[in-house]
Amino acid sequence: MAQYTAGRSHLAVDVRARRKDLGLTQVALAELAGVSERFVMELEQGKPTVRLDKLSAVLDAMGLTLRAEVRH
Repeated sequence: MAQYTAGRSHLAVDVRARRKDLGLTQVALAELAGVSERFVMELEQGKPTVRLDKLSAVLDAMGLTLRAEVRH
């Protein structure tokens, strides 16, 4: 989906890439998801702790899901 860089999580990179694919600004995504622009900005910057309910709202707004997998 996106190119990963050191220091940013895969989630952060994927969220930013999907937002851009949808043609949304951070402000527009925040409004659509019912979260603050600051939350979206920090999520895309790879903030290590986020509220799960807000993350879920952002992902839902972009048609994404969060999935847990067993590590091997």
